[in-house]
Amino acid sequence: MLARSAEGLYWLGRHIERTEDLCRLLREQMGALVDRPVREINFGWRRIYGALGRRPPGPAVGVTESEDDYALADSYTLADDLTFERANPGSVLNSFSNGRENARQMRHCISGEMWTCLNLAWLRLGTRRIEDIWKAAPESYYADMAREMNLFAGVADTTLYRDDGWRFLQLGRLVERAQFTIALLLAHLEGVRANPEAGDREWTSLLWICQAFDTYRGRYGVEIRPARVLDLLVEDARLPRSLCTAVDAAAATLGALALGPGPCGAARRCAGDLASNVNQPWPSAPSLPDRAARLRQLEGGCCALHDLVMAAHVGYDTDGAPVR
Repeated sequence: MLARSAEGLYWLGRHIERTEDLCRLLREQMGALVDRPVREINFGWRRIYGALGRRPPGPAVGVTESEDDYALADSYTLADDLTFERANPGSVLNSFSNGRENARQMRHCISGEMWTCLNLAWLRLGTRRIEDIWKAAPESYYADMAREMNLFAGVADTTLYRDDGWRFLQLGRLVERAQFTIALLLAHLEGVRANPEAGDREWTSLLWICQAFDTYRGRYGVEIRPARVLDLLVEDARLPRSLCTAVDAAAATLGALALGPGPCGAARRCAGDLASNVNQPWPSAPSLPDRAARLRQLEGGCCALHDLVMAAHVGYDTDGAPVR
């Protein structure tokens, strides 16, 4: 496969996954605006911006319980920054439009149904603005956008030929999912460390974001224990959005790819080492700081894996390259 096609499909997968991940975060945050105290709302915003590695616009997020009106107005600004702000490279709109542009450039590598799916989603949701979605229920917009990204993934599953193009698309989604999961967990742990009042509600919202709440309740009941939440989201191979599921699948997908012109052996070894480290049991009764330290090590492994994939299968930087 041409390096340019491989990179385009890889980044298509990353942008679509990024759009869906951020929409799940924002859908949960919009629901919190309805009836949750300001402390929980601010925790959610800090978690989102921490996971994205971005500073919020304006003054630092943080208001007191008596400033409810200010908090709601600030949420409007923050939602706009994360959803429609063109200057924010990681906004929902930019991620979606970048994915669509990559799909346009890779039109010869994807199915007609995939291209149609993205265009219909763009027509329905891509031209709205914050004023439009805030008038009604803003969480509906994020739920609809996440559903469209899931629909695209399903259409790809059922229509795309299982060659290296398919594998690069999947690899992009899986690497993005692994990096997002680690970043989200680290941001959550930092929020808990900085806010001793954080409790069950914050951990429950984390489960909802990762689509793991029902699974947790089925396994452990109603009692929320942070260690159990982290074990489920990191180590449970039966959970579709767990970290180990994403990393194991990425290693298998990378191993099935044809050899590229670059250091493919190093990329495969990195993926294998990362999968081995994720699946290694936690030390006996680790503290939350210990878990955060291990997650930071895994984060470095994910970044190294991305760099090696690019070096092994792309290895160039020219005008007209796919949108990264």
